[in-house]
Formats: sequence, C-alpha cells, structure tokens
Amino acid sequence: MDMTKVFHVNGGDEETTYAKNSDMQKRALSLEKSFVEEALLDYLGGKDFPEKMVIADLGCSMGPNALTPTKEIIDVVRDQCRKLGRRSPEFMVYLNDLPGNDFNNIFTSLQPDFYSKMREEEQCCVAGVPGSFHGRLFLSKSLHFVHSSASLHWLSQVPSGLDAKSGSMLNKGKIYISKTSSKAVVDAYKQQFHNDFSMFLESRAKEVIPGGHMVLSFMGRESIDPIVEECCYPWELIAQSLMSMVSEGIIQEEKVDRFNMPCYIASIQEVKTIVEDEGSFIINRLEAMDLYWDVDSSCEGENALLSRGERVSRMLRSILQSTLSFHFGMELMDELFGRLSDIISSHLSNIEGKFVVLILSVTRQ
Repeated sequence: MDMTKVFHVNGGDEETTYAKNSDMQKRALSLEKSFVEEALLDYLGGKDFPEKMVIADLGCSMGPNALTPTKEIIDVVRDQCRKLGRRSPEFMVYLNDLPGNDFNNIFTSLQPDFYSKMREEEQCCVAGVPGSFHGRLFLSKSLHFVHSSASLHWLSQVPSGLDAKSGSMLNKGKIYISKTSSKAVVDAYKQQFHNDFSMFLESRAKEVIPGGHMVLSFMGRESIDPIVEECCYPWELIAQSLMSMVSEGIIQEEKVDRFNMPCYIASIQEVKTIVEDEGSFIINRLEAMDLYWDVDSSCEGENALLSRGERVSRMLRSILQSTLSFHFGMELMDELFGRLSDIISSHLSNIEGKFVVLILSVTRQ
C-alpha cells in the first residue's frame, strides 16, 4: 500500500467529511497550546531576532482546524513583538500533507478572512507543499518553527513483512497489534515506527535552522506495553466489525487477514529514545495527555444530534475510509461503519474510551 497515493481524510461536503467530523482533533490542538507558546517565546528570546519567519505545519489536513495552528503561532509572535517593542517579522507558512489531501478546501478558506487579518500588520504568504513528511520537503536550514498534530502515528507503509504483497498472514483476524498478536507482528510495527520517526527527524534536522523549534503531537501511550488496551481497542473494534461481515459472507476472511493498519501507537520511552539516538534535537518537554473519544458538550452542528457511537464512527470514517476502501471496496463502507457505530455504542456503555496524546517540544541543536 503506497500511503502517498492511498491515504487522505475525506474531503468534500458530505456528512462523513473530515471537516464535519474533527471535533476531537480540535480538542487535541487545545492540549498543545502551552507547548507552542513556550517554544515560540524561547525562540524569540534568542539573540538573533528574525526579520522573516518560516513556519511549516506538517499533516495539516483540511477543514476548520487546518489553519488554527498557523493563526495561533502568528498571534503569539505578534503579541511578543508588541511586548518587546519590535516589528513583527514577515511570515512564510508552508502547509503540508499527502497529495490526496483537499488543498483546495484550505486555500478557499484563506480568502478573505485569513489574509485580511494576517496582513493587517505584516506580510503573510501561504503555500501548499504536497508530499510525505517522512522524507525531505524543504530547503536546508530554511525553517524556524515546525508544527504537526495528529499525524506522526501514521507510518509511511504497512510494516515490512505484513503487507499483502508479502503473502504473510501473521496477524489473522486483526488489523493492528492485539493481545493475540505474535512477537513478530509487534516487532514489525516497532521497527517500522523506529525507521519512519528516525527519518522524519533526520529530514527535519536538515531543514530546521539551529535554534529552531518543533512542537509535535500524535497518538501514543504511557505504558511500555504495546498491547495496552487504550491504544489497541479502536483498531480492535474495527476488526470486530470486519469479522462480523466475514461471518455473514460479506467479506472474505483472507481479505481481513491480509490487511494491517499503517500506524503505530508509540510509548513515551520509545519516542524519547529515538530523539536522543538521532541526536539533532534537544527535548524540552515530552508529556502524555488524555483525549476522550467523545464529549457530548463539545460537539457542534448536526453531530450534536447523533449517538456517541455514531459520532465516533463518523470521526474514524472521515480519517480511515480512504485506506479501508482501497483494500475492501468503497461499496462496503456504509455497512462497515454502520456496524462499527453499534459496536462503539456498546463499548462506550461499559468503558470511557480515550486516546493518549504525546506532545513533544524540541530545539534544533
């Protein structure tokens, strides 16, 4: 599975679009605000105050959250410049995601409100940069500040040896690491994340100026155990939905056996070790925070009228549909996510579902 060609959130204006089902991601962005402000104030407190500031948002996606980090970063810089009696720098903002992302949605939303506000005091230019952040994207020593939210748990590919082309079926009936997964499956996922995150850091090390900062947030875990329930059960519930369709002859069992989700939920210690081993960045803060699947009071619009299971199922569909439909077929997506909605509703009646978000702040040495 070529992630650069397959993976993207749902664009358009339908009920399952990412733009209408990203309330949880909005809450995730709020968790990292203190990290972003702290990193920016540290950078602006340096000896060389920038006349131009280049910002990259990696995995920007689309919808109402796409420009939120950029606005908040620029607001912090502006406020600090006022306090210091300095002229605010000009801004160059790069919005990055995979080529299948709905960049048109983002650039349509730039006009007129974003530009009219951002250009009140200084020049602000915005450009889209399609491509994988697992490799190089920008010129050497060109970035002052890098941000990424809810993206780095996605791998560049299904772990080597588990993809359908290899003919392996080491993870039968599952789509991610589970309590029944063999050591070979767990090790394959760990190694793929190690390779991808190391490459991400190596690439950014070439692009970020000395003293530049990055704030990265992504799904993770506090436990050293990779099969801890809180990071496995979202994928386990999707696997249950698929296997229920297998039991009724809707999907062939081999189809499920050959599918593995291209993501990894890393531990704090794994992230810390990889950053330290790569050696280009100093860790300023690394913390884990809880993000609950569904909070009724936070939902807006028509989503407020849905059941908890329907809301969470729609959120997952808005992110995962492209990957799942590529393997199982678009014609099965309504059935799959309808079943998932019921399974999630049952699950949430017994346990409060949550993700763990890792937030990492680093400085380029």
